Amino acid sequence: MPQSPDVPLDGLYGDLILEHFRSPRNRGILAEADLESEEFNPFCGDRIILQLKFDDAGTVVEVGVRSEGCSIIQATASLMSEAMKGQKLEDLDALALAFRDTMYGRDEGEKSSVDLGPLKSLTVVRQFPVRIKCALLPWVALEEGIKKYRSSNSHAQSG
Repeated sequence: MPQSPDVPLDGLYGDLILEHFRSPRNRGILAEADLESEEFNPFCGDRIILQLKFDDAGTVVEVGVRSEGCSIIQATASLMSEAMKGQKLEDLDALALAFRDTMYGRDEGEKSSVDLGPLKSLTVVRQFPVRIKCALLPWVALEEGIKKYRSSNSHAQSG
């Protein structure tokens, strides 16, 4: 991959990204999941299956991730899976929006109430615009999974 002249050789693959690529967190499929979503990018072969288990209060207690493809999608899925634990659905919405805004550079100069923590390490991907979609695919899976979850739960409650 050609390097941008102002990006160090390890720019895209920083230590934290490589660590999560080599040793992904929450990897595997859950026996029981309340939310499940799968996304696939046919152009590059990236794929993710995301599963969440909630407790009675609606807090994420377990995360299952199976991702295939480049190091960026795998590292993002791992970092995202850690950030989701202990969060409520509304918090996940805010986290996804904050991450998307950050990846598109819309966070500059704004004071977001959402702390991305280690996910901020992925901002280096902005220097490689073609790779932003790799970092966003796990978040698309989350957003689509939340839509399905809300839709199925609203039908269950109204029925």
